[in-house]
Amino acid sequence: MTQPAAPAVGFGIDIGGSGIKGAPVDLVTGELAAERVRIPTPEPSKPLAVAATVAELVSAFDIPATTPIGLTFPAPIKHGVVPFIANLHKSWKGVDVPALMSEAVGRPVVGVNDADAAGVAEVVFGAAKGVPGVVLVTTLGTGIGSALIVDGTLVPNTELGHLEIDGHDAEDRAASSVKENEGLSWEEWAGRLQRFYETVEMLFSPDLIVVGGGVSKKHQKFLPLLRTTAPLVPAALRNTAGIVGAAHLAAHGYR
Repeated sequence: MTQPAAPAVGFGIDIGGSGIKGAPVDLVTGELAAERVRIPTPEPSKPLAVAATVAELVSAFDIPATTPIGLTFPAPIKHGVVPFIANLHKSWKGVDVPALMSEAVGRPVVGVNDADAAGVAEVVFGAAKGVPGVVLVTTLGTGIGSALIVDGTLVPNTELGHLEIDGHDAEDRAASSVKENEGLSWEEWAGRLQRFYETVEMLFSPDLIVVGGGVSKKHQKFLPLLRTTAPLVPAALRNTAGIVGAAHLAAHGYR
């Protein structure tokens, strides 16, 4: 039996602590098919308020009924449900994100952790395209997000930023926000990143490590200071990765 062809265009939504962004995505090239729209995340960021904002965002585009919609969320999503939350209102704990968003939008919506979506985008379209084996994608920002992809298959919700290293949550010492908040030099921050990357490399033996997040645009200032066995490369998609990865996963039936 012939499998139906994957759609050529999907729609991706990226929920963050300060903004909710979305755009249609060309699923062949991984490029945005229209200009991205951003709406501020409501305060307080409770589930019904965020869902209403997502519906407003989707309504800003003329999206055919057959277009798959994927959405990133800044927390783990286990079988649709948020087990714990750090960067949005605490009332998200226990919420079924796809069910809530599907009801608000009036059509099926797929939900995925934001770092997982970014990781998939880098494997399918970006810095890890065509790389076999174990790929570890990290996002350095307010915290440290992670995605583990093995021969193209996502291992969801790894949350490696919460590994305890030297008595601390890794992201409490090595996130890019910590560099800014503590006024660390690139060399000082790289020393903290080194402990993080050597630890995750020891645990997972990746074939490639991709470094994303907003700070990756300045990768030449800190990546050369790090020493890993696996190649360590900057992300290619950067701030579009979540949108692109969510759209791709929705188009391919991720649950």
